[in-house]
Amino acid sequence: MTTEIGFVFALLGITVALFISDKLRMDLVALMVVTVLAVSGIVTPAEAVSGFGNSTVIMIAALFVVGEGLFRTGVAAAAGNWLFKVGGSSETRLLCFLLPLVALLSAFMSSTGAVALLIPVVLSMARRSGMQPSKLMMPLAFAALIGGMLTLIGTPPNIVVSNALKEAGLEPFGFFEFTPIGAAVLLLGCIYLISVGRRLLPARDTEQPGDNCSVAGLTASYGVSGQLHKLVVQPLSPLAHKTAVESALRSEHKVTLIGIRRSGSLLSSILPVLANTRLEVRDELWVYGQEADIDRLCLSHRLTHYGSPEREMTRMRREFGVAEVLLPPGTPLQGHTVKEGAFRERFGLSVIGLRRRCEPLETDYRETRMEGGDTLLLAGSWERIRALEGRRDLVLLQTPAELGEIPAHGSRAPVALLVLLLMLVCMTAGWLPALPTILLAAMAMILTGCVSLPEALRSLNATSLILIAGMLPLALAMEKSGALAYVVEHLVALLGGASPLVLSTGLFLLTSLLSQFISNTATTVLIAPIALTTAQLLGVNPEPLMMTVAIAASTAFATPIASPVNTLVLAPGNYRFSDFARVGIPLQLLALGITLVLTPLLFPF
Repeated sequence: MTTEIGFVFALLGITVALFISDKLRMDLVALMVVTVLAVSGIVTPAEAVSGFGNSTVIMIAALFVVGEGLFRTGVAAAAGNWLFKVGGSSETRLLCFLLPLVALLSAFMSSTGAVALLIPVVLSMARRSGMQPSKLMMPLAFAALIGGMLTLIGTPPNIVVSNALKEAGLEPFGFFEFTPIGAAVLLLGCIYLISVGRRLLPARDTEQPGDNCSVAGLTASYGVSGQLHKLVVQPLSPLAHKTAVESALRSEHKVTLIGIRRSGSLLSSILPVLANTRLEVRDELWVYGQEADIDRLCLSHRLTHYGSPEREMTRMRREFGVAEVLLPPGTPLQGHTVKEGAFRERFGLSVIGLRRRCEPLETDYRETRMEGGDTLLLAGSWERIRALEGRRDLVLLQTPAELGEIPAHGSRAPVALLVLLLMLVCMTAGWLPALPTILLAAMAMILTGCVSLPEALRSLNATSLILIAGMLPLALAMEKSGALAYVVEHLVALLGGASPLVLSTGLFLLTSLLSQFISNTATTVLIAPIALTTAQLLGVNPEPLMMTVAIAASTAFATPIASPVNTLVLAPGNYRFSDFARVGIPLQLLALGITLVLTPLLFPF
């Protein structure tokens, strides 16, 4: 063993130890590795920082933008609604649909891309159903990695072993020759993840400060919880053809009109309920008010009260919400009544609650005078609520968590879907390499307005990108120093004379082990020739050994740095290094058993 090989092994060991200890942030450890390699001389300084320009890192960054476009246009939420509808609030049922879905996507596109697209969907579902993301994120990542085993293009290692066979003058693997083994691993892997694996996952809180704020929580704190109602204007109603001001709903009946649905669509902030908005027969009025006031209004003005039907409420929440604002000391609104504040005219929002010295205050629209330090609960369209940011006359204190789930560019959803479809078709058909295809998709998302440039930049997960970019040069150092070849040579010396099944076991374990710390593609490039040469020396069919190497390369389950897929879910799931080993190692052993049983049956030695 040379000094350089010893140095690289020592650096790898210290890096893994720091990851496991959780004493330092993983991205900081990755930057430390880059620094050490830059001064070591094993790789050049340019090679030490080459990971930041690596195509994998660029591709992942672009996929963040594509995923953000799907999120901002509501496509991700629509997928989440479907999953939530079929899965409900049951973790088990949800995983039964989620895991096959991500595996199927990964069979035809990058597993990293599939996970990047589904992370916002899963986070949204977890928030809505009260589940902990830590129970969902790791199964999502592992199912995506298993999905790569299903087809020739599912993951680069499959293509590597197939090309190695072709270059040796042998028949390469077909598109679906990986499917039987991959499908068996997927089936048993899903059963494991849904049953045993889920119980091994941490139940860890991942919410950030302010995430507990919700529409229900805010309305409850102002004493107006359950006061949103749907009314319908009947023929001969005195309200028909009157403006919002003329109807005097707030001043005379203590009922606040916040939205109107007419001809099948709820009016958004483009046509807000302003002072001159006229009410028509059959209009659906969404109002805030106490039950007794609502009933009196319906009796005297020929309105039908439909209560708060859940289906309608769900649609309502997608359009309208609430926000808490503070009146700063010295505000021009001090001393004025709520009516004189003209919130609907100035902000397109209505005051539905007031708190003074942290206590809800019963508010009379015409009599109650506001003071500096009062907090108000405003209701209206989400677009108008977003417009409150940065105003000087009001201090925006809290917006509910639901605001983050409302698409900011919902009208661009068809465009976002088209961009995604073209990206998948282009990658599946092989019209362009993966990197330019994904870059084009990311740029299309920005240029078509599916996501703004500031939103795209904020979507980039710096921790994940730095970690991946920092670990790639370590893989290069192992290759250049001869450390990787050193390990491989000793394996051949140890197992070269063993039976084909024992050799398959050794190759699987070595490939799987190396894939936990370096790129599975790089591992396959180095191990595949060894497997091929060994098979030829032993006079056995190389296909089962090559298939074993390909499957093993996709079992990167035991560490968060084993695959970009694992790194992606690290932060959303709030995982530690040891969490992956606890759940992933049994899954690796399961894949090993399936591979050793099925491979000789499908590809006899």
